Amino acid sequence: MTGTYLLDYGAGNVRSLVNAVKKLGHDITYVKDPSDILKADKLIFPGVGAFGSAMQSLHSKGYAEPLKQYLSLNKPFMGICVGMQSLFEGSDESPDVPGLGVIPGRVRLFDSTQKAVPHMGWNTARTIQGEERAKGCGLEEGRAYYFVHSFAVPFIEGSQEAKEWCLTTTQYGGEGSGGEVFISSVKRGNIFCTQFHPEKSGFAGVNVLKAFLDGDAAVGAEGDAALIQAATLAPGGGLSILAPTFVPEPTQDQFTKRIVACLDVRANDQGDLVVTKGDQYDVREQSTDGQEQGDVRNLGKPVELARRYFEEGADEITFLNITSFRNCPLLDLPMLEVLRRTSETVFVPLTIGGGIKDVVDPDGKIHPALEVAGEYFRNGADKVSIGSDAVYAAEKYYALGGRGDGTSAIETIAHAYGSQAVVISVDPKKVYVNSPADAPTHHVIQPAQLGPNGEKYCWYQCTVSGGREGRDMDVRQLVVACQALGAGEILLNSMDQDGMKQGYDLALIQDVRSAISIPVIASSGAGCADHFVEVFEKTGVQAALAAGIFHRHEVPLEDVKSTCVKAGIRIRTIDAPLAI
Repeated sequence: MTGTYLLDYGAGNVRSLVNAVKKLGHDITYVKDPSDILKADKLIFPGVGAFGSAMQSLHSKGYAEPLKQYLSLNKPFMGICVGMQSLFEGSDESPDVPGLGVIPGRVRLFDSTQKAVPHMGWNTARTIQGEERAKGCGLEEGRAYYFVHSFAVPFIEGSQEAKEWCLTTTQYGGEGSGGEVFISSVKRGNIFCTQFHPEKSGFAGVNVLKAFLDGDAAVGAEGDAALIQAATLAPGGGLSILAPTFVPEPTQDQFTKRIVACLDVRANDQGDLVVTKGDQYDVREQSTDGQEQGDVRNLGKPVELARRYFEEGADEITFLNITSFRNCPLLDLPMLEVLRRTSETVFVPLTIGGGIKDVVDPDGKIHPALEVAGEYFRNGADKVSIGSDAVYAAEKYYALGGRGDGTSAIETIAHAYGSQAVVISVDPKKVYVNSPADAPTHHVIQPAQLGPNGEKYCWYQCTVSGGREGRDMDVRQLVVACQALGAGEILLNSMDQDGMKQGYDLALIQDVRSAISIPVIASSGAGCADHFVEVFEKTGVQAALAAGIFHRHEVPLEDVKSTCVKAGIRIRTIDAPLAI
């Protein structure tokens, strides 16, 4: 059977890519046997997770040699993220594992001394092969695409041959602050790869997929007949196709801040899934006299709200399952269906939190956290958020003298899917003290406001079980341990600010940002668009999240973006609807 094939080696979310292909009116077939690769008219290789795991899987499944043969024939190929990196000679992520060697050069780790790593968010891709060639691939100059990676191919140190493969470059970090220019897409003949994820880059990214799926071979579509000298693998391993001439232009850091819409999902008293929002974690309506609790606060249906936020320009969408569905078998979890349906129409990153831990089915069957996460990834999630279990893992980390033992959910999921797939959701609350001496084992700061009894200091206590139980661990201890265990991002809530609409806890955010090098999402407290500007300007945080003000239409998401733009903050523009 000919047609478009998907080379899925079993890591991460490919459902969103399949959904995007189907939305564009194309069928796609999964590669199930090495012989399928050479049957394909077009082949898409999306890579998620670690370079070494991807390459080992290609070899163990027998895909590596047929893939190299397919590439040598100059047949239409699209590689995404690790799917692009695999074409290079190797990666510092897995130093002893060779790549396919089609493109000369090596994948390197970003410098994290002056910027957050992973590079997680929206950034532009600047063409260096000419705007027409980029347009032929569906790329738009100045348009932001979604990146999530810790490793990349540096453009500056690359060989001349590697540079000749380069279609676009992207800069992460500003001049004089650890800025690095890397190869963000490559193009030669019919081979086209992107470091960014087009299936997660909104309608702009879906248009990149459309160009690949609808386009003819490079010879017909771009007049590249003169480029193709001999479509065979040269002795050194590189594809022997002449590259176009190009003149590199200076690249600028265009990394944007992210606006994240969060949906707290739980079952109401009738058993229906609803989006709710708590005030300091209380999700039930109050009676007029404040003495009785009413129904679960219902602010809409999760799938419908997620689609609305995508269309309004949300850069990411987070689902937090606050019910846990304790009596459901793993494969019947309601949130799996929410993800499946959402990923059909929402093409930005989706995070799922709540219940990412070892679970036991009603029949006693045990599912490790890694297996639970895998089900969520296969059903449309890009990242999983770990809450209480992260606190327990951090406690164990310190009990072992500052090391992990490889068994925590953080470690197992990060090893299999990459650190960028693991988010830690932190629920801290202030504990006021008169002096640092009153909390000798914790990191103490001076908050913006005095405590209820005039206290000048506080520490932030970590909580578990939805904030119901405090632990003897401060937030700084937690995030440092979680980064060491392999987490790639922190979702930083605040029990004190939640639902208050008085702005984010800037002191808390600044304190956490100073302790770690991975990205931080500010959460809890937004009440107006200016609060987003304030948190970006005063803390340098990479993303800001809100829930209730979006659900209730109190602050339109579009207003947040326009207010940030007016303040000079780089923000991704809202996509035009997809023309199919």
